[in-house]
Amino acid sequence: MTTAREPFAHPALFYADTEQYLAGTVPFVRAALAAGEPVAVAVPGENLRLIRDALGADADAVRCLDMREAGRNPGRIIPGVLHAFADGGAPGRRVRIIWEPVWAGRSAAEYAACAQHEALINAAFGGREVTILCPYDTARLDERALADAHATHPVVIPPGATEPRPSEAYDPEGVVARYNRPLSLTPVPGPDVLALTYGSGSLSRARHLVTEHGRRLGLTGLRLEDLSLITAELTTNSVVHGGGTGALTAWAEGGHMLLEVRDRGRLTDPLAGRRPAARDRRGGRGLLLVNLLSDLVRTHTAESGTTIRSYLSR
Repeated sequence: MTTAREPFAHPALFYADTEQYLAGTVPFVRAALAAGEPVAVAVPGENLRLIRDALGADADAVRCLDMREAGRNPGRIIPGVLHAFADGGAPGRRVRIIWEPVWAGRSAAEYAACAQHEALINAAFGGREVTILCPYDTARLDERALADAHATHPVVIPPGATEPRPSEAYDPEGVVARYNRPLSLTPVPGPDVLALTYGSGSLSRARHLVTEHGRRLGLTGLRLEDLSLITAELTTNSVVHGGGTGALTAWAEGGHMLLEVRDRGRLTDPLAGRRPAARDRRGGRGLLLVNLLSDLVRTHTAESGTTIRSYLSR
């Protein structure tokens, strides 16, 4: 699954049933164990149980994660899970990961973030001795998700096949651009919707007002602390990088509190907030912290400015 020029491999495994799923994943894990390579499996809980049962005692040597928890926010996956595991591997040994970020039942907002995540993995791990195998359920996922998988993975393994083949539709940059869409409409300000503008002199006030609004909407404990930190990071980024001012809106939607920040800045680096923090660099952690704390982050950037929307469960 690698070439002499590119040690990183990112195949998509298409499967139509349990037999095909296990035929594509279990040998992948056993090959890693036989080679003494670190291996992780991060898939939805029901599929994780299938793989663990098939591995038997060998499952104890595998790092296992339930994707519904570890990967709920796709923006957290690269820095918080994939890099965390890959960077912990022994030098000179390939790291193998099975990663299933797209499953039936993902919301539309989550799916758009998933597609961008899958496209950005290629840039995030290029040149690394890492193989990330991504299963896709052809029986339950819609045609859009399957088509996007061909566009975000350089090689694909068709249902029932054992060898990868090049994807003729590979276009990760196109996927990142295609899902850089304007976000859904922000609600009109009212008793349950906080809206305000801020600048360098009002950051503390903005954080206080958002935290109090979150309390009224049902956030408590650590969730309130997360909201305060997210607000501080996003509003400070606006002042420093977004023209000195910004506009903020906070409201409840379903089981989440949403915090949206708009400013005149433009994100030109699609991996911003998705890289692990550099130990020798003091700044550059704001968007990373937002991704690590949020249940979902959606971003739209254009010539006129950038909108970032953070979701926190209530």
